[in-house]
Amino acid sequence: MKSSSKALVAVLALATIATACSASDAADTTTTFAELSTTTEATTSTTTTSTTTTTTTTTTLPPGIEPTVNGLPGEGGTGERRIVGVKIDNHPEARPQSGLEIADAAYEVIVEGGLTRFIALFQQSDSEYVGPNRSGRPTDSALMTALEAPLQISGAQPWVKNVFRSDGTLVVYDVGVTTFRMGHRAAPHNLYASTPAIREYADDQGWADEAPPPLFVYGSEPTAATEEAETVTFDWSDQPNVVWSWDGEQYLRFNETTPHEWVDQDDNTGQVAFDTLIVIKGTRYTASAPTGAGSSVPAIKTTGSGEALVFYAGGMFEANWERESVHDLIRLVDDTGNDVVLPSGRAWINVFPDNRTVAWE
Repeated sequence: MKSSSKALVAVLALATIATACSASDAADTTTTFAELSTTTEATTSTTTTSTTTTTTTTTTLPPGIEPTVNGLPGEGGTGERRIVGVKIDNHPEARPQSGLEIADAAYEVIVEGGLTRFIALFQQSDSEYVGPNRSGRPTDSALMTALEAPLQISGAQPWVKNVFRSDGTLVVYDVGVTTFRMGHRAAPHNLYASTPAIREYADDQGWADEAPPPLFVYGSEPTAATEEAETVTFDWSDQPNVVWSWDGEQYLRFNETTPHEWVDQDDNTGQVAFDTLIVIKGTRYTASAPTGAGSSVPAIKTTGSGEALVFYAGGMFEANWERESVHDLIRLVDDTGNDVVLPSGRAWINVFPDNRTVAWE
């Protein structure tokens, strides 16, 4: 079994550190969001000057690759419209979730208690039934701002709302227009969202209905895998490990050995599955209000640079990630700084603490 050596060393060191949530939920650093955000917003002024140029660049894509969130085609012009993000609960009582089965891409991020939550991204697809929907965190803002995409959340602490406003994140809160409650679960795991309703809300707000650039560079000849990786195990915390298993077509998700299932509004069920797994390793820190008011929450630093892993077709290759500010997309590059190439396909992006372990075999 292979694993990330840097993460493994950090895990051993982590064992001696205590935390408010759990022993394995500790962070390498404790930083207020105000202290960290001074580096993430340093380049925001460049957007003003860039609007004065009239030069346009046309990129020729390989056959079969589209300029969408995942490189796949969108029917009826759906690949040319905005992305919609929905924050999805991953508490055991929130499973099986709805909407993950058709999401075009998704992020997984750490929250309190060693649990994770998801941000499902919809561009070519739509669903009237996505959830359960939960509250926002600073890492959500860092991931969504560059996409200029509306993010549906159930709410957020006042200081987190200030982070969203400072970053310019397009946030849709639970106002009863885009969300609804279901009776088959107890609150807070019973709030669901409709992506068509979110799109209408975004139109009413006057938000641009335009597609961002693709998340990554996709091509018909992706960067070659260097190792086999038919089983990939994520040690997020002291919660059960997340395991993805290649079935010859996709990676299937498990919580330890239990299949992670989805359910749609017609009660059809299946196992969560994605084509590509991407790991963005970042420094974990504790995000807090500058005033000290409210609750502190775990977060991951996604500006600067770090290690990355890409898993596809039962294999993996190592890469690096980089970006200057939250207003830039994350680039995946090789050791010489050139873009790596991913196969087109539905991508699951793990924003992973670099003091935890990813293993594969």
